[in-house]
Amino acid sequence: MQITPAVRMGLSVSVATGLYGISFGALGIAAGLSVLQTQALSALMFTGGSQFAFVGAIAGGGAPALVSASLLGIRNLIYGAQMNAAFAPRGLTRLLQAHVTIDESVATSVAQDIADEQRRGFWSAGLGVFILWNLFTLLGAVLGNALGDPKTWGLDGAAVAAFLGLLWPRLHNRDTVAIAVASAFVTLLLVPVLAPGLPLLAAAAVAAGMSLWLGRRATR
Repeated sequence: MQITPAVRMGLSVSVATGLYGISFGALGIAAGLSVLQTQALSALMFTGGSQFAFVGAIAGGGAPALVSASLLGIRNLIYGAQMNAAFAPRGLTRLLQAHVTIDESVATSVAQDIADEQRRGFWSAGLGVFILWNLFTLLGAVLGNALGDPKTWGLDGAAVAAFLGLLWPRLHNRDTVAIAVASAFVTLLLVPVLAPGLPLLAAAAVAAGMSLWLGRRATR
């Protein structure tokens, strides 16, 4: 694979997101899972938000946490349809693409303007996050309690910073800024009152609705 700007972006996102796997590994052990069970969640489930919600359910969150885990996973269905239409994968590639269709790979792909770069961005971020997420999950699970409270490490901030880095270049006019601000406002408004996952879906619906409305207005 060529080291193009999309690949460099994908690898940067992979490092920032992969480091957060330490938190999941440590929390999985703290919730009572074995190292193997924690690792299996990262390898097979492989969707960070849902994994944290699932561990929360095991740790005592009960049915609400399981509902949150399911809701958080719904967005990957939307991503999957979008990426399947864009790349039209076949055979085993289709299965692999489905497994690495996550926030990071989709965001890196749609941040590119050229079709080939979109494909490189998707695969570099998808495979990069998968490898590093699993490696750091294992590290967090093995070290376990020796790490202390994972939140004090601030690793969640690295993932957020990576997404802001992807979003920032897309805010190139008033319409995109307005969509981003409205989506962020809806998310902040709903997070305290709805289960995790629902605010994200609501923000996505607002962004899609505004994009459609602004597009129609521009063509009049």
